[in-house]
Amino acid sequence: MSSNWPDGVGRVILPEIDSTNAEAARIAPTLSGPVWILAHRQTKGRGRRGREWRDPAGNFAATYVSRPGGPPDQVALRSFVAALALDEALVTLTGRPESFAIKWPNDVLLHGGKLAGILLESIGHGAQVGHLAIGIGVNLQHAPMGEAGAVPPVSLMAETGILATPEAFLDILAPIYARWDHQLATFGFAPIRQAWLNRAARLGQAVIARTVSQTYEGTFAGIDSSGALLLQMPQELRAIPAADVYFS
Repeated sequence: MSSNWPDGVGRVILPEIDSTNAEAARIAPTLSGPVWILAHRQTKGRGRRGREWRDPAGNFAATYVSRPGGPPDQVALRSFVAALALDEALVTLTGRPESFAIKWPNDVLLHGGKLAGILLESIGHGAQVGHLAIGIGVNLQHAPMGEAGAVPPVSLMAETGILATPEAFLDILAPIYARWDHQLATFGFAPIRQAWLNRAARLGQAVIARTVSQTYEGTFAGIDSSGALLLQMPQELRAIPAADVYFS
């Protein structure tokens, strides 16, 4: 464990698990503080909207589980905290800030390809979030097959020649996440929003946003105070809280 490991944060390393987010849900009731759960292999990893997350050996699969408190819409802003922390950790590892960008809401791109994804899941009952699980997957060594029409996956090793172990990457990521999370708690979302926009992919360019029922095309104009995508369309500026974004 790194000497920079954040105080009060646990660290669990598993050889194999179905899903680190699923493990987070199982252990959440017993936790006395936040914990990072890292697995060398997931047998049932998942991404947004229940999609399979392929997890070849050597890639990074971890979940940060905590009890952040606050209403669900504020808890959900940690999606942007996680994306910023992940981006900074990759820049710290490689020294190449120009190579990375964040695709709304929280994928990290390397040379325009999808390197990493983030999945937030609440653990609780009713309107309150008891615990929050932030699952993070990074293609450190291998790029799995992509989906048709989506941003093609890439791996860190193939694109940069840098080989990092999952444990070494977690040692970089954990203190950076703790710092960004503290900034959100102390100063609110405004500085997080601005930092995220500074790293945003395709800002001011044409994108396609697909919700469950509709497809919108327009110019990516930023994000609002809730984190919703702002899409400038011919007749309006539309705020879209949840969608899959495609680059045209």
